[in-house]
Parts: sequence; C-alpha cells; structure tokens
Amino acid sequence: MWGKEKTMAIQTSNSTTLISKDSEIIGDIKFSGELEIQGRVKGNIIATSDNGSSIRLVEGGRVEGEIHAPRVVINGEIKGDVHSAEHVELAAKARVDGNVHYNLIEMVKGAQINGSLLYAGAAKQSAATPIGQKSAAIAEVVD
Repeated sequence: MWGKEKTMAIQTSNSTTLISKDSEIIGDIKFSGELEIQGRVKGNIIATSDNGSSIRLVEGGRVEGEIHAPRVVINGEIKGDVHSAEHVELAAKARVDGNVHYNLIEMVKGAQINGSLLYAGAAKQSAATPIGQKSAAIAEVVD
C-alpha cells in the first residue's frame, strides 16, 4: 500500500487535442488521434501514426507551416503545404496558401487555394514502378 507504485491504464485511441481560440503554439507539433485547432500554430504539424489521425482547423484558426495527416478538415487559414494520405475537406471559409497533396478531396463553394492540387495516388503509383519499366496495366494495353 505505502510506497507501492500504482499504474493506471489509459485508453488513448480516441484522444482529442485542442488548441483553443486564444492560444498560440510556436514550434512543430507531433500528435496522434484528433487535433482541433481554433488558435494559431507557427510550425509544422505531423501525425505520428496513420491509424485514424485527423486534423480539424476551424474558422478563425491559423497554421503557418506544413500539415501531414491522413485526414484533414480545413475551415481556417493555412500558409504552407497540406499532405493527406486519405481525405482532405475544404469548407467554405478555407484559405490555403500552398499546395494540397490529396488522395480524396471534398471542396465546398467559397474555399480558396492559392497553390496546386496534387493527386497523391498518382505519385504512389509512379513511385511503385521503376523508371524505364512499364506498370502491369500499361504493359497489357501496349503489348
């Protein structure tokens, strides 16, 4: 009883991190689970695991840096590139000054992008085929 260390099991699979409206973070953020940004972040944001991690940037939220996460929902301002392996959603108040790398994108009327939309699925397919070789699908059509 006295002097014994007690351990508690904490389930973190559905954890949510909140950066509130009046907060400002300067530096890179590495997270897992869900991240909701209502304030300002000056630095890169990186999901440490691809197991269902997501970022939600709400109206009034601002990020100055790159975002790397499987799922990204934007309704605020980003100055930097967005990299998403799964799904990007750009809501009506979204403002992105940078490139958006996506696999699946959903864009609502009013969202603005000052950069390029780059399909990440094409990069995965071309990366899988070495230069000078035809992919199996192309080889069937050509040969």
